[in-house]
Amino acid sequence: MVTVLERDGLLERLTAAAATGMTPAVWASIQPDKVSVYDPNGRSHTFAQINANANRLARLFRQHGLKAGEAVALVCSNRHEFVEVLAAAHRTGARITPVNWHLTTDEIAYIVRDCEAKVLIGDARVGGLAAVADACPDLALKLVVGGSVAGFQDYETAIAKLDGTDIDDPVLGTQMMYTSGTTGRPKGVYRANPPAPQVQPARGDYDYRTDVQLGAGPAYHAAPLSFDVRAAMTAGVPLHFIDKWDSELVLRTIAEQKVTHLHLVPIMFQRLLALPDEIKAKYDVSHVKFIIHGAAPCPPEVKQAMIDWFGPVLVEYYAGSEGGAGFFITSEEWLQKPGSVGKRPALLGSKILDEQGVELPTGQSGGIYHQLPPGGGFTYFKDEAKTNANRFGDYFTMGDVGYFDEDGYLFLTGRNAETIISGGVNIYPQEVDNELIKHKAVADSSTVGVPHDEWGEQVKAVILLKPGHTPSDALAQEILDFGRKTLAAYKVPRSLDFVTELPRSAAGKIQRNKVRAPYWEGRTRQI
Repeated sequence: MVTVLERDGLLERLTAAAATGMTPAVWASIQPDKVSVYDPNGRSHTFAQINANANRLARLFRQHGLKAGEAVALVCSNRHEFVEVLAAAHRTGARITPVNWHLTTDEIAYIVRDCEAKVLIGDARVGGLAAVADACPDLALKLVVGGSVAGFQDYETAIAKLDGTDIDDPVLGTQMMYTSGTTGRPKGVYRANPPAPQVQPARGDYDYRTDVQLGAGPAYHAAPLSFDVRAAMTAGVPLHFIDKWDSELVLRTIAEQKVTHLHLVPIMFQRLLALPDEIKAKYDVSHVKFIIHGAAPCPPEVKQAMIDWFGPVLVEYYAGSEGGAGFFITSEEWLQKPGSVGKRPALLGSKILDEQGVELPTGQSGGIYHQLPPGGGFTYFKDEAKTNANRFGDYFTMGDVGYFDEDGYLFLTGRNAETIISGGVNIYPQEVDNELIKHKAVADSSTVGVPHDEWGEQVKAVILLKPGHTPSDALAQEILDFGRKTLAAYKVPRSLDFVTELPRSAAGKIQRNKVRAPYWEGRTRQI
């Protein structure tokens, strides 16, 4: 099938630009006055404006000594500056790390230090930004958007007088996302030889003349970054950012702005479906062409209801920050294989292994291992032990469990007990335990995910008390409040149970599966 880019003679030009991170410059030359980004406050920014600011930033980075391969940390909400910084990093050879701005000050500072950032660009709404900078002495440049922060230069002022024309020596940059591990500290997913950038988004069949992208999720997260932000930048379509989820606002934006493409997670599906019928009936969604979703389990009845409402435009993916074979399944396929996340890819393979590394037959569940691309794919930044721990030959695992059916379709049946997915967000229980056991009454803690009808899972702390302390509602609340002082809000347990013992293996490790099991009796835990 001939694509729109091929038909309009743009494919070769965009391919050449992508090799040096200059795709936005091509779109700025083709459609300079077309809106590229709509901020949540309604303010719009054209392709020419976004590209010019990316060039100004690139020059500012270089003035402060940033070299190709060095790091930029971006702690920013959904706004046009996020796109400009990303575009600037892509054309200066920088390694950009978007950071979850909902994390605590200590957590943000850890990532900024660990990624070895030379440049930090932060949003004034992020509490503790000055403290983050104080904890990172190697920063050569600190910029702030959306307000003022001590020690930071104002973003707009810093770039205002710089040249906005295209730099003449662009170097392709990359990005390094952080994914947490069971030990609690996040790790960068580093690719020394990143894959060549795609000129056309992998999915979605965009038409730059008419299509519109919605960015309803946080841009710092790997999936919205890829399927919303970078897809819109690559395809040359407007991106409508939403700052905070509001179901009717999302639906109204889809209808009024004629949104054609968007990325959602199942909790968003559930919230849209929960709107009163009279609200849903007010908004036309017939123009939506493509909804991609993943990141968390989607109950079959929820997905069926979304297909009934929007049509067979849903595409589900299964992947992680580490990459992998990349599973996708269309609505039509899913209706034939409900519950599957897609067919075994043809290029990079995946296989099911038991604990000894023996490949399991069709229909039998085991650990899901994905083939690494030539050259090794990724490493965990500065952590060889963690890198090696998830490898088996030329394959790696993200800790998920599943099986292939006789037609090669993958079904997920479980995941590593050390990960909780609540509303599409990964929460690592060891990190929570590490904080709760600091409470003077806590002898030990085993945080687990328990069933929740809306979020899929909810965080629960299971606590063993020290001698001399008696379980009570007041003590439970005290322990939860204690955790709230150091943990990001979404990681704080929503409930707490006391026990008289915690099951341990012969090696003395808490058996989290056994702690969790009673809460899941009679429930099917799908991923």
